[in-house]
Order: sequence, then structure tokens, then C-alpha cells
Amino acid sequence: MAERVWDRFLTSQDRAHLAGSQHKQVGFGETPALLLIDLYRWVFGDGPEPILEAIKTWPSSCGEAAWDSVPHIQTVLQAARDAGIPVVHATGRDDDGLAGWSTGREVYGNSDRSPEALERRNRRNDIIDEVAPIDSEPVMRKDSPSAFWGTPLVGHLNAHHVDTIITVGETTSGCVRASVVDGCTNRFRMIVVEEGVFDRHEAAHAINLFDMNQKYADVLPLADVLEYLAEYGAEHRAENSKSE
Repeated sequence: MAERVWDRFLTSQDRAHLAGSQHKQVGFGETPALLLIDLYRWVFGDGPEPILEAIKTWPSSCGEAAWDSVPHIQTVLQAARDAGIPVVHATGRDDDGLAGWSTGREVYGNSDRSPEALERRNRRNDIIDEVAPIDSEPVMRKDSPSAFWGTPLVGHLNAHHVDTIITVGETTSGCVRASVVDGCTNRFRMIVVEEGVFDRHEAAHAINLFDMNQKYADVLPLADVLEYLAEYGAEHRAENSKSE
């Protein structure tokens, strides 16, 4: 079996427990959608930098890990568009005077009120150009870690008869995990693209992928997801041509 990103963090007891346990995959359902979570300027900054440098200007930056994921996210995004499946972009809600999950907390540089910092904060929720939505793709504003909490996401997905959510974005241990757990709770089949998610901390990234894969989702290599989307798209194009 191919090595997984979390393998080097597992103890000998962990490995022994896994060897004696049964693990059943979630699997794909009938109708997938792609959910892109928080691919905004706040975690990318204005260009690739090592994280310890990037946080001096963009305190919430995920450093080079964010930019390393972009080609993979672009690939799955194009595959989703080619397959004709619903695509939803989730980003943060701009300041509007309403309390959010981090209101009153000094989270990733909220305390810096310099003009330069305020200018960056005004751009923080802008989705980066490299994975920007097209006109047919909704952008959903959220004010909690989960893309489901207090948003119309479930209703939108139900309207499109979606039963499977392919997930990319950040952070693996934060908003991605929260969304995956809530998606599972809402009875969606959750798929996480391993190369399409990232975090500030290597250990948190790896262990949260492991944990989601054990309990709430299938964490799959990009190649597996692309193969599925290609097959799905071909099948539905064939069905559409028969009905014309």
C-alpha cells in the first residue's frame, strides 16, 4: 500500500490497532459537487513565501504550503467544470458589525490596526485569482469554521440532488475538518482531495487527514478523484446525447 502523509506520525500502537481494525470506505455516490473552502488572500498573501516570513505581513498565512496546493486545486476545479457538476466557493464574511466566531479574540493579527494591516484585512476574504469562481459558480459567505453552519449550503446541494461532496481548501485542521464533519452529519458522502488541502502546521495537517479518513470521509489522492470525475462526466454526456 502506498505511504500516506500521516504514516510517519503514527506510533507502533497506532499501527497495531489499525492492523486489527476494519476500515470501510465512504465511496462516491450518484451526484457529486465540488466545495472549495477559504481559498482567500488572508492565507495566501500576495505571493509564495516561507511561512515564518509570510506571517510578518500576513499573520494568517499558510506559507508555501498554500501555494503548493494551487496547481492541484486548479486541476480538480477544471475537472469538476468539465464534468458539469455543481461547484461552490466558500469564503469568509466581511466585517459588517455582526459577531463572528473570532469576534473579541486576537486571531492571526486581528489586533494590528495600522493602515497597512487594515488594507490587507479589507482584501482578506478575496478569493485568489488562480482559483476564482466563474459566473455560474456561487460564492457563499460564512462566519464560522464550517461551511454548513448558518449558511444555505445544504439547501443548495439538495436542490441539485447532491449526495457526494469533493472538498479542497484550508485549513485541514480547521475549516476543512469542520465542514467535513458537518457534511457527514448531514449525510453527505465526504471526499477530501489529499493534495488539495493545506494547513499551517505539518503535524496538524497529517493527523487531521488521518482522523477524517478514519471517521468522516475518504481522503483520496488527486488522481483517484480525477479518474472518478472523468468517468462521471463521460457517462452524463452520453446520457444527455441519448436524450436529445
